[in-house]
Amino acid sequence: MQTHTGTVYQFGPFEVNVASGELLKNGRPIRLQEQPYRLLLVLLENPGEIVSREELRSRLWPGDTFVDFDGSLRVAVRKLREALDDNAEDPRYIETIPKRGYRFLVPEVRKTDTASEITEPNDLAHLQTNTSSVAARQSHKPLLRYGLAVAVLLLTAGGIFLWQHRTRARLLTDKDVLVLADFANTTGDQVFDGTLRQGLAVQLEQSPFLSIIPDEKIQQTLGLMGQPADAKLIPAIAREICQRTESAAALEGSIARIGAQYLLTLKAVDCESGKTLASAEAQANDQNHVLDALGKVSIEIRNKLGESLSTIQKFDTPLEQATTPSLKALKAYSSGMQALRTKGPDTATPFFKHAVELDPNFAVAYAYLGVMASTTLEPSLSVDYRTKAYELRDRASEPEKYWITATYHKGVTGNIPKAIEACELWIQDYPRSELPHLYLGAAVLPVVGQNERSAEESIAGVRLRPDFPLAHAFAIRAYTALNHFDEAKATYAQALERKLHTPYIDVVMYYLAFAQNDKAAMTQHIAKVESLPKWEHLMLNMEGDTAAYSGRLKDARVLSDRAMDNAKRAGEKDAPALYSGTSALREVWFGNTDEARRRAALALKLSTGRDLQYFATLAFAYARDDARAKALADDLDKKFPEDTIVQLNYLPSIRGRLALNRGDASGAVESLGGAATYELGATRAIELYWTAMFPVFVRGEAYLAAHQGREAAIEFQKILDHRGLVLNQPIGALAHLGLGRAYVLQGDIPMAKAAYQDFLTLWKDADPDIPVLRQAKAEYAKLP
Repeated sequence: MQTHTGTVYQFGPFEVNVASGELLKNGRPIRLQEQPYRLLLVLLENPGEIVSREELRSRLWPGDTFVDFDGSLRVAVRKLREALDDNAEDPRYIETIPKRGYRFLVPEVRKTDTASEITEPNDLAHLQTNTSSVAARQSHKPLLRYGLAVAVLLLTAGGIFLWQHRTRARLLTDKDVLVLADFANTTGDQVFDGTLRQGLAVQLEQSPFLSIIPDEKIQQTLGLMGQPADAKLIPAIAREICQRTESAAALEGSIARIGAQYLLTLKAVDCESGKTLASAEAQANDQNHVLDALGKVSIEIRNKLGESLSTIQKFDTPLEQATTPSLKALKAYSSGMQALRTKGPDTATPFFKHAVELDPNFAVAYAYLGVMASTTLEPSLSVDYRTKAYELRDRASEPEKYWITATYHKGVTGNIPKAIEACELWIQDYPRSELPHLYLGAAVLPVVGQNERSAEESIAGVRLRPDFPLAHAFAIRAYTALNHFDEAKATYAQALERKLHTPYIDVVMYYLAFAQNDKAAMTQHIAKVESLPKWEHLMLNMEGDTAAYSGRLKDARVLSDRAMDNAKRAGEKDAPALYSGTSALREVWFGNTDEARRRAALALKLSTGRDLQYFATLAFAYARDDARAKALADDLDKKFPEDTIVQLNYLPSIRGRLALNRGDASGAVESLGGAATYELGATRAIELYWTAMFPVFVRGEAYLAAHQGREAAIEFQKILDHRGLVLNQPIGALAHLGLGRAYVLQGDIPMAKAAYQDFLTLWKDADPDIPVLRQAKAEYAKLP
């Protein structure tokens, strides 16, 4: 059963007006997002009855909608319960029927229909009822004629209105895409150049109905047109881009000065015919009110292009609140966005910094600074920026609030469930946006080891934004982590076919080549990026990890030290510390405890970032510097109480190793029990893949210490089975040795010999003086 648009539902203090799309409580509107609202309608249509999960899927998410149904439904139900002040444990309105669906507990919902009724000709018969005389019938003829005339007039007017409304609504659909041109500026004030287009983009991106063509697609099309990537999008160029990309319309704006006032105009133009589909204009009394006028024309054009009034009302944060009331700050921000699109983060960063200097409350500018600091391996600086953005999140548009919330919980609190929830809500409100899918797939889900879903979300991002190079890089990495190497290669082929490139693609392709032991391809991808600023030190460190993986420790030290020096010269703060911290772990696993302590101590002098502190702490634990390791672990626990990977991956690994140092193997296994759900988690999305399966490695060592060979073999085999996830971490090589020792405990000498031989073959060119290698050779020689 479908709800009529004129229906009003009433239950308790609540009222649902379907026509206006509102939920009211005692006459006051209650904010409710689209998916929870639609869920409420379905339940109200079936009061007292169980609505199955299958029906909810079909009604809320059509078959062509890509979404995590279980997670999204849970979020929708929770949001609806919050709006109704309901409690899942003691429900008044919504009852959960386990494994079946949900039931609205109010069996008799008051339902009224406020839709206008059209009188049929036969219904006019009552005008003649109880009137038998001819005179009486004659006396009613004028009334009858008048009533008929009114009815005809109403029908005609209603028909015209409906026709106009349908015509307007058909101008654009939720499948169409717009090209946003630059504003023509005849005022002589340069502060408007680029600024108004950026402000309009922020306003229109609030709309879940309208969609603007991505900037990388514009740049790609400009290249095909023989235009520079930063060409001004005058109407002629915008319309050609519109035609080449098969977009629906171009939005062309202008600003002019009329005396002391400013006139803003905006029109949507059909790309093929040049016909104006819709237009809007607004005046500003002075420069300080231009952004307010821009907000007004954006609202009007959204409505005229077919967007419903309900979504406009729901997603309409004023521009001055969504960005900044300062034109100069918005100008700096728009310059930063342009630089980010065409020249990269290094060029863009000064503009964003200038924007927050001009307006210290510019939330989105802080958010961009936070993301860019993380991509340049400066996590401590990233935390500061992300925290500031989160504190100011009310000064952002709705989609940007979701983004700021997700990045804050992922990069600051570390609370991954909250980051996932923010992305799921983002997807519900903005199903056409690729960003929440990509952020989930690349940055959030890998942290907790949900690699299957990571691949799904990354591919959803590619589908929604096929010309975004990073989307392909994220998908390649996700497929590699799953050992789906053919799918990863196919995604790379798609990127090449579209002529897409970013250094990130070469980074993930290097790792894919490593997983497949393709040394030629590894060399090829290294060569593409090793000379690029801020990439050389990353590639040097990756090569160092690869050298260590095969036991060439001296080469690894040289490469890692070069990476540190290169990063320092480039002005990096946290990257040198991270490289020192990971090399400390490498040294201690290979048996060089003194060198491990030195490198771990150096790392802590350079930075105090979360991941760096973990690497150093685990290195101290393996080096049996227990007091220092415990103090650092307690500090991690105190500083990151809700951080998912700290609490359920890092700390169990450290405490498990410290238990082994005390000779408490069973205690170590117990400490590592809570890490089982998150043991596949990797601390970074692209640049470094350290921490994946560290709890598994420590658990394997604990079982060896407990003389439980079968259980130990299972753990080490897990590492070997996840080659695309572990990659060139030292534990990927040492797992062969651990497996051999596990088989010895089981008395399976043939399998033990095979595992030892795998390790010794991998390290056939290793430095002969590495302690773990000497020990492995001695153990192998003793096998019968």
